Amino acid sequence: MFKVGNINIEKALLLAPMEDVTDAAFRKICKEYGADVVYTEFINSDGLIRSNKKTEKKLMITEVERPVGIQIYGGDLEPMIEAAKIVESKNPDIIDINAGCWVKKVANRGAGAGLLKDPPYMQKMVESIVKTVNKPVTVKTRIGWDKDSIFILEIAKRIEDAGASAITIHGRTRCQGHSGEPDWEIIGKVKEAVSMPVALNGGIMTAEDALRAFNNTNVDAVMIARGAIGNPWIFRETKELVFDGKVKTVVTLEERINTILKHIKYALEIKDTRGAIIPFRKFYAGYLKGLHGAAHIRKEIMKIEEYAPLEDLLLNYLTDLKNHKQFEKVA
Repeated sequence: MFKVGNINIEKALLLAPMEDVTDAAFRKICKEYGADVVYTEFINSDGLIRSNKKTEKKLMITEVERPVGIQIYGGDLEPMIEAAKIVESKNPDIIDINAGCWVKKVANRGAGAGLLKDPPYMQKMVESIVKTVNKPVTVKTRIGWDKDSIFILEIAKRIEDAGASAITIHGRTRCQGHSGEPDWEIIGKVKEAVSMPVALNGGIMTAEDALRAFNNTNVDAVMIARGAIGNPWIFRETKELVFDGKVKTVVTLEERINTILKHIKYALEIKDTRGAIIPFRKFYAGYLKGLHGAAHIRKEIMKIEEYAPLEDLLLNYLTDLKNHKQFEKVA
């Protein structure tokens, strides 16, 4: 059971914090399709205490997203404590500490996965933040820095002793990044070793992956990252598979195209036109995957910077897709 603060969910599905991906628009879409808990992009503690405007924008959360977690990262203790206080003032349901980001400019400065190099210091940071705020504090980390330093069992126990409410573990080392197969077995061992809820992250690209993760490790939650980009239906499909034994709801052509348009409209509610339309391009590969003529449409989309022509293009494409399907049936 994923029990964190007032959250109490069986086999919870979590949307992972992802830089330049999990803004309020994407979190809202994923919540609509069944994500139980969503997380913000990871937020730099130094930027927060300096009142950096771009950093502060990432703090924006809405009631429809709840329960929602705000994730912070940093390598220095005092800025992390001060950042946690700022985050608490925004009233999230969870304050999450990033101890898993593998990117060099983060990890090599002692933040993110860099904390794995010093478990006692990581424990001190978690404990200090837990004592400072009244919100539940959780930690997202990896199984180790490299293959020779996989100390996740020790680290998980330290994090629990520090007072964390839950831990999410990505089943790869920092040195692996996103390469290689994640080690789910060791996450299952962590679940057996601690009393706090454990969430599994890494390698969840389909509902079937999520089901295997639950069945093979007995974790309390599964956190989905890249598998949700352009595929928010993964949450609905996973819930149906886990609780009903099969995926019952088919994603129709209309739902695909209309979800794209809805997602873009949500983005336009929080960003200017260019700031919404252009960054959205990262989502099309997932949303249009496997559709007839998708490569051509993506090429055309790249030329558009306004909503109206984008909507026209996608609705015309939907009509073409329907006609193509009808032709296939006749043939």
